[in-house]
Amino acid sequence: MAKLERNLTGNFNALLDYLHDGILNGSASASWEDSSDYDGVGFRCAVRVYERYSMMGGNRVSLNLTLVGEGNRLFLSAITSGGSQAVFFKINTFGEGAFLDCVEELLDRWQG
Repeated sequence: MAKLERNLTGNFNALLDYLHDGILNGSASASWEDSSDYDGVGFRCAVRVYERYSMMGGNRVSLNLTLVGEGNRLFLSAITSGGSQAVFFKINTFGEGAFLDCVEELLDRWQG
């Protein structure tokens, strides 16, 4: 499992759409699996789950994005999992890291 968390600023919907498009366009095997949205008093929360095939690992890897927004203050947590072929411990987590690298590159280019 690999994790990336970041505080950002900008439009909640714009960042969510930007990440969604970037993830799906970043890999021919990437797919959007499911989502959940919640609007609270003064804040929003969106959860997105993606998968893609890891050529190096020969398996599928999942990515969970959780975006929380309060006005233009945003917080993103991105967690990958899967990719290991071992029974009792994790080996070969290259796919998880590569999937997370895709999100990090998108965030580094985010203009808010």
